[in-house]
Amino acid sequence: MTNRAPFRADHVGSLLRPASLLALRHRHTTGEIGDEELAAAEDAAIAEVVGKQEAIGLRSVTDGEFRRENWSLDFFAHLEGTEVIDLPLSTTGQGARTVPAAVVRGKVGAGNHPMLDHLRYLVGQTGQSGSGQTAKLTIPSPTMIVSASRDWRSIVPADVYAGLDEFFADLGAAYAGFVRAAYDAGCRYLQFDDVNMAYLCDARMREAIVARGDDPEVLLSGWIGVINAGLAAKPADMQITTHICRGNFKSQWFAQGGYEPIAERLFNELDYDGFFLEYDSERAGGFEPLRFLPKGNKRAVLGLVTSKTGALEERGTILARIDEASAHAALDQLCLSPQCGFASHEDGNDLAEDEQWAKLALVVDVAREVWGTA
Repeated sequence: MTNRAPFRADHVGSLLRPASLLALRHRHTTGEIGDEELAAAEDAAIAEVVGKQEAIGLRSVTDGEFRRENWSLDFFAHLEGTEVIDLPLSTTGQGARTVPAAVVRGKVGAGNHPMLDHLRYLVGQTGQSGSGQTAKLTIPSPTMIVSASRDWRSIVPADVYAGLDEFFADLGAAYAGFVRAAYDAGCRYLQFDDVNMAYLCDARMREAIVARGDDPEVLLSGWIGVINAGLAAKPADMQITTHICRGNFKSQWFAQGGYEPIAERLFNELDYDGFFLEYDSERAGGFEPLRFLPKGNKRAVLGLVTSKTGALEERGTILARIDEASAHAALDQLCLSPQCGFASHEDGNDLAEDEQWAKLALVVDVAREVWGTA
């Protein structure tokens, strides 16, 4: 089980953007430089960050999401039938703060998504050290287009889809098409990033869902169905994982609560190969929900190292927490990672690059001590 993803030492995906790249992205936004100049700079920065990941011993290698402004919207913006616009953060009152969101304008499809070219470049840069690294692509879970924090009716208009079931049928097919295209482009490790699942762990958010007229368990069933429809296209030699996130914008968080309300269905009904779980603070609850992880090949990746602050965790504390987790799930089915990415948005979290790399190196070192390999 040691030679497949998720790896003993793994990471969620996004990395702090170099200041020089951020400056060029700003110049591109203002029209000072063109697409080709920016793409060349992104290529160079990605080639460098791939080398850094390999140098510290990570087996999974990402492009750091260096070509993205936002972890999810950059993907959804290029689905057929969608548009990213500013929507009120909530439906309460006029003058409420707006945030970008993807909305449905027509029938949804994957088409020739530009992230496939991003993937091809990453695959070409990965494994140059000869150490057997695997390129990993991160994309939002299909459910994130109808985030549980917002009424889905404001995202999926009735004149396009009669309801969520009809919408999810097309969305699941679109994701299945993307999974097949990603595989053909060289992807053997794909991750669906998911905040919705964490919202169902938060009692306040469940109450808000009920208040607007929805049933959290019915929503969960729909999410499981559309995710599994996408996963059904996965070839046998491709691994697909998920990351359950409580929010990660500029070191902020949005949801709290342990995994108990969703754990049994999460681990047993979803056809993922692994689950990246945030366990960096008391907001995440205890390890008891790991008892629902079925015996076999599925893995739980323990996010015991925070990506939100720069202070380096104590090695002994991490070892003790892994030992505590192993009382609820077999050690052979556990892995280690930071709790989230370091830059879900291009602005990044509140820590320095050297602190980021120290945390990733610590994950690798601890994994080698616990499992004998990263």
